[in-house]
Amino acid sequence: MEGEASWVNNSFENPTRDIASSELAVYVKRWHGIVSSRRFLWNFPHVLPQKPWYFMFTSSDEPVGYAFDPILRKWFGIDLPHIKKSNWLIATSRGLVSFMDRDSRSELYVCNPITKRCRKLQEPPGLKVSDYSALAISVNRISNGYTISIVKSKLGLGNFFQSDLSIHIYDSETRMWVTSCTEVLTGWRGGDESVICGGVLYLLLYSAGGGSTDTRHGLIRYNLSNRSSHGLLIRSFIKVPCPLTCGRLMNLNEKLVMVGGIGKQDRPDIIKGIGIWVLNGKDWQEIARMPHKFFQGFGEFDEVFASSGTDNLIYIQSYGAPALLVFDINQRQWKWSQKCPVSKRFPLQLFTGFCFEPRLDMAP
Repeated sequence: MEGEASWVNNSFENPTRDIASSELAVYVKRWHGIVSSRRFLWNFPHVLPQKPWYFMFTSSDEPVGYAFDPILRKWFGIDLPHIKKSNWLIATSRGLVSFMDRDSRSELYVCNPITKRCRKLQEPPGLKVSDYSALAISVNRISNGYTISIVKSKLGLGNFFQSDLSIHIYDSETRMWVTSCTEVLTGWRGGDESVICGGVLYLLLYSAGGGSTDTRHGLIRYNLSNRSSHGLLIRSFIKVPCPLTCGRLMNLNEKLVMVGGIGKQDRPDIIKGIGIWVLNGKDWQEIARMPHKFFQGFGEFDEVFASSGTDNLIYIQSYGAPALLVFDINQRQWKWSQKCPVSKRFPLQLFTGFCFEPRLDMAP
């Protein structure tokens, strides 16, 4: 095992080294034999403990980028199979990454970005055209089976204060979709932010106007085991802790965590800071607030930003630059990542990304 691990480490250290074409097949065959062996898969998590990586898309038009390893503090070039654009909807859980196209919402894949194993799922049911969609995935820690949820939201015709919302659930064991909930919301609409924690689907809502709400965001939850909740979704409504410019939901050890931009009191659309909250019942507990020096370190910061996390790490980045900030919840420590090996080439170039667990033992 020591020889295998050494060979793998050396390969990771030099991901762009030149390999003659005649040697490439041998290289790939040996690599596949090692990483797919039962002994390697059993020992890898114990010999090489991993923390969640962050994949950063470094192009606005193409799905290219680098993955950051917080232990080695290095960036690695990784190709994501099948994904065509960096703005696709993406959700992750225990080493698996699910992604769906934003345009037709018909292309849906689950893959392991490390082993490149990938599966295309059948087209989700429901509205063929929806104004907003939210994607989430949850992997069972015992069976390694997974559940995928898609929440579709369409604004009402002639009444934009109402929206039709539907929840669709996929089970990897049955390989079937079930439309488990349809409901009409008034004054609110769904968006693209959702996550599954402890068998509960959480969806961030956005104000659709037409009411007396004093905030632009709210949260609803749906127990996936119920599979029916007509008229119950809005009853599960949870207020956000303060006026937010945006909110990002994530599952950290089966606890719902939200990273949000804190709006100014008189101008809620202007960001003045970033906070982190964990949900306990229906109450939000603030666990951290980004120190001002780190907030300033991003330079010009828009009211919306990218953020995702798992385990005990949260990653935060601005869409306008490749700077990446890491927050360790256990150590209550903020730290910049190593500089991403790409620079901004033109003013309108955008960056985004997602967090995932690098695992070799997970297959879609």
